[in-house]
Amino acid sequence: MASTLILIHGAWHGAWCWQRLAPLLEAQGRRVVAPDLPSMGGDPTPASEVSLDSWARFVADLCEREGDCVLVGHSRAGAVISRAAELAPGAIRRLVYLSAYLLSDGESVAAEARRDTDSLIAPNMIPAARGTCLLRPEVLREAFYGACDEATATQAIAQLTPEPLKVLAAPVRVSAAGFGRVPRSYIETLRDRAVTLPAQRRMQAALPCPQVFTLDTDHSAFLSQPEALARILISI
Repeated sequence: MASTLILIHGAWHGAWCWQRLAPLLEAQGRRVVAPDLPSMGGDPTPASEVSLDSWARFVADLCEREGDCVLVGHSRAGAVISRAAELAPGAIRRLVYLSAYLLSDGESVAAEARRDTDSLIAPNMIPAARGTCLLRPEVLREAFYGACDEATATQAIAQLTPEPLKVLAAPVRVSAAGFGRVPRSYIETLRDRAVTLPAQRRMQAALPCPQVFTLDTDHSAFLSQPEALARILISI
């Protein structure tokens, strides 16, 4: 029986971002679970009530309910799925990092984003209400959707929501005995302006992934190249 694919969205996004990809995976007979993380997308949880650990526990609980899953994390969700694997390594067949933050123990998304000096993310973050942040509107298209058509980019930008700052700043706690037990794959995006290719490869050098795939696209392959991304995920 094929593993369930659990898709975890990145910062400022929600489950809506998988709307083109999920049907392609389901057409190949795969079960897909794509939740809004608490306080993101359409979820009403206040941002003050979430943390990196609470998100990881939410994802780990999903994995334990599904059993034998492939856990896919985009961008910031790389930190979430790593911590979820630390909490529930036995429920996860493989971790897949989609242009994602693959962080060593004690590292944070915010710290890695600051090191990524060619990225449009860190220098364009602006504070929003109640401990959240947004990106400057003028960089959203280039940062996330540079290879998407105008209509797709416009629709996606309209659905972005504030990101809890404390999640970005939180250190990821992982160990060889937990997270390190779970096989991992990485999907690179060559034209990424959010998590740039040098950053993606620097993180892979620190935590090698035996399986690496490459897409010549922007940060949002689920919108710009859903068919190619689906083929990779099915092959995994």
